[in-house]
Amino acid sequence: MLPLFGDERRREINLGGSSSVTTSQAAILNQARARRIERETVRKRQESAVTIQAWWRGITSARRVRQELRERFFLKVSGFCATPCFHRVIIHLGSLFGLAHGSDREHWLVLMPQVFFLLIRSVSDRPRSESAVSCLQVLCILLNPASAIEALGFSGNQLIVSITEYAVRHGLYQYLARSIQTIGPETKNAPTLPLFVELIHRPLNTLERSSEAFLQCFQSLVIHILTIPLLPNRIPISSLTALSAKLPLSSFSVLSTSIADLVSTIPLQSHVHLIANLYAFTSPRYAILPLSSLRTYLQLMTASLNILPAHALDPPLASGARTSAMSWADDDDDDSESEQPQVAVVTSFAPTPRLPPLDARTQKRLQTLPSPSHLNALLKAAQHDRGALPDLVSLLVNLCTVWSTRKDKILSTLLLYGGGGLVREIYREYVRNSPLGKDENMSSLMDPSLASAWPPLLLLTELYTQSLLTMGDDEFFSNSRTSLTLDELVAFSRALFNIVFALYWRDDQMKIQEGGVPGLNLRWVGVRDKITKCLQAIHARDSRKPFMPEDHWHVSSQIDMNSFIDAAVFEEQQLDESSAPRALTKRQLSHFSPRLGVLNNIPFAIQFETRVLIFRRFVENDKWKRNGDTRGRIDVSIRRGHIAQDGYDRLAEADLRAPIAITFIDQFGEPEAGIDGGGVFKEFFTSLCKEVFDTDRGLWLANKRNEIYPNPHSYATEPHNLNWYRFIGRILGKALYKGILVEVAFAGFFLAKWLDKQSFLDDLASLDPDLYQGLIFLKNYTGDVEDLALNFTVAIEEFGVAKAVDLIPDGSNVPVTRENRLQYIYLTSHYRLSKQIKLQSEAFFEGLSDMIDPKWLRMFNQQELQILLGGVNAPVDIQDLRAHTQYGGLYDNEEPTIQTFWKVLEGFDQEQRRLFLRFVTSCSRPPLLGFRQLNPLFAIRDAGSDEHRLPTSSTCVNLLKLPRYTSEKKLHDKLLQAISSGAGFDLS
Repeated sequence: MLPLFGDERRREINLGGSSSVTTSQAAILNQARARRIERETVRKRQESAVTIQAWWRGITSARRVRQELRERFFLKVSGFCATPCFHRVIIHLGSLFGLAHGSDREHWLVLMPQVFFLLIRSVSDRPRSESAVSCLQVLCILLNPASAIEALGFSGNQLIVSITEYAVRHGLYQYLARSIQTIGPETKNAPTLPLFVELIHRPLNTLERSSEAFLQCFQSLVIHILTIPLLPNRIPISSLTALSAKLPLSSFSVLSTSIADLVSTIPLQSHVHLIANLYAFTSPRYAILPLSSLRTYLQLMTASLNILPAHALDPPLASGARTSAMSWADDDDDDSESEQPQVAVVTSFAPTPRLPPLDARTQKRLQTLPSPSHLNALLKAAQHDRGALPDLVSLLVNLCTVWSTRKDKILSTLLLYGGGGLVREIYREYVRNSPLGKDENMSSLMDPSLASAWPPLLLLTELYTQSLLTMGDDEFFSNSRTSLTLDELVAFSRALFNIVFALYWRDDQMKIQEGGVPGLNLRWVGVRDKITKCLQAIHARDSRKPFMPEDHWHVSSQIDMNSFIDAAVFEEQQLDESSAPRALTKRQLSHFSPRLGVLNNIPFAIQFETRVLIFRRFVENDKWKRNGDTRGRIDVSIRRGHIAQDGYDRLAEADLRAPIAITFIDQFGEPEAGIDGGGVFKEFFTSLCKEVFDTDRGLWLANKRNEIYPNPHSYATEPHNLNWYRFIGRILGKALYKGILVEVAFAGFFLAKWLDKQSFLDDLASLDPDLYQGLIFLKNYTGDVEDLALNFTVAIEEFGVAKAVDLIPDGSNVPVTRENRLQYIYLTSHYRLSKQIKLQSEAFFEGLSDMIDPKWLRMFNQQELQILLGGVNAPVDIQDLRAHTQYGGLYDNEEPTIQTFWKVLEGFDQEQRRLFLRFVTSCSRPPLLGFRQLNPLFAIRDAGSDEHRLPTSSTCVNLLKLPRYTSEKKLHDKLLQAISSGAGFDLS
């Protein structure tokens, strides 16, 4: 059977002619040659495959052997280090460097760095082992240029550099840090510690300062060594001295371009230790650091502080405490915080990052950061090299942020440095020409390109606010060299005003809440609060003694006032109808309503008359909302001889916003005739005010200007008397609600409590002039303050017994010194102006708040609130009064007696006009917005033709009852007699 595809093994025979035979021989030769070549190729391939396989088996075996040898050496290196042989190697280590000669030189140059790495890694695993000292001695010699140069000559130095660079690249400082931390701070006498310290500083002194390797080495030092907790406490004194001396702090500037990378690499909790260690090693050398290195040091400290959470360095809260301890210059007392829950706008419910508890020794070291000695050393260094001052300013701003409880001491030290003058220097050098606050730059306020301008502005703001707390008006207006001139203050305050108004007026308030100032650990809302506080203090001075240009504080030209009023009223109504709590803070109010934020924080941006209109609109809206109240009118009977007591008994718990009808009971127990349409209540209110504000009752005292304030005596803090303060506050709120003017003047520091504002040293002059003069003397005293033998107590006397009250814990044992005298001055004035009347003021304001929403009152300052209560202290405009007068009986505007009456009134001087106004309205001051606001309007009624009678009045309805006098002289004399003798309602 033939194969299907033929038998390839059969020999083919050509049966052709002779020519075919020739062709066949040539083909046969070619085929034979080709087959021979193919066999040769196959043979070579097989040989090559065998060769490659043998090579690969060799490579694999070599790798395995090297790995086994490496692992065997690594596992037994510690044991080997403990052998006598190894000790002999140490003694004769020069021979080890000598091995780097001859044919094996290159091998040894490669092996030595690797031996170093294996040794340091082995030591880091067991730094307390017996062999660790031997290994560390080898490592120190391997990094010693002298040993290498002795053995190898000049090339030995290059070998040490190579070993050092290799070690740094492979984690030398990381292993050193692990070893030091493993030993612990209590084992200070461990024999390995001096060797570890030597290994820390040797690379830094071996590498070239300008090399990339030195930069990497310095970075590793900062990241791994200077972040070790309690580093100075872990090292023996002798080694600590050597380390401090050999650290190349003068080359700090090499880190200037890598600060951001360093800060991002270091864990959050390690930044506190970095700050503490940087301070410990660098502070003794401030005076000799080159400018570039000092600036880099300040920048690194600032960046680390910037990473920490706000209040990170404040002391931990006591059990049950709600907030961190407050500064002595904060607005309120530590114990004055409201017990009501506080509402805050948050962007996330994630827990706030917190640092782990710090060791007491770290805390003690950190406490020197804000100390006067340290701050003075920094200021002196910055004054010597003025280029460092901007960086120091940034450091101080961040330090005040993360350590807010020390802010007051920091600021006081800065204010006292060099006899003062830092405020003026910062302003003139860095703030006066700053682009911040300029009209043309308001749209780019949050631009990152302006980041460098914010620290000087914010520090100056904090410093100036602090200085105003203890600055008397005489110093303020004296243009002393330590403060700003009035012209400078005008420009500075206007820049602050532009900034803060822009931050309140922004539509995207969420960005204000969430966004932060570039380069600072501070949100925009914090910036706004700081500047607001400073502006309020400056405006308070300007309100007492005006020095600003006209319309300096107003934005009337920038916004439409009619639209502003309507929008503010609408926002208040919307807020009132929302689920937001009524007692919103000023910051929260700014978030919900930009216009109400302006009115409650910088109300002086809007003209006073406009704010009064807004206040009246708020009241009218509240009345309209209550029109549907079904409780109706409250009928109250009041005995003529017991007006205050009956008013308290019947109205202390009543809803005073509801209509109140007063019925007087005469001495015989009979109701007086008449229907209360508002006038009888006004008479009741006027009589009530005369009684409750009488200083003989014991609830109130008066200063030399006859301004009243709560009695600070402990008697006034008894529960029964506090209820009286609460009732008086409610009655006064009713007067504001109804627009009734009150002829009573309150002390400015007491009015400040209504508005949640701070009292100043100058307010003390009206309360206790002798104490005020004594504090001013102390502030300006140039001798040794401790010679005055003062301590942190204040003397008070009650029931004839004198006692000392501590201003701070254990204040009787804390002497007043030059450094803390500003704190003493503030605390003393704060005690007299605020703490002594704290309970009384709170009770009064609680009652007032029942009637008037606190945010309505915060639209005014103390002086404006006094005007709102008692009218404007301005000339009485007779023409305005005549234009808003009504007539009754036979009288009209053309009647002869009326013509004569107005002629006589025009001839009165201002004092007589005020007497007349008080005679007919019970208040000597005209309404703020003119007599059209008098409720009810002033009226004159015919009182008959008996010319022997005196004119009389009904102040409850602002009514003058005028007889028809026939001569101008008689009318003049009778009217003057009536207003001077106090004839009134009962004579009609």
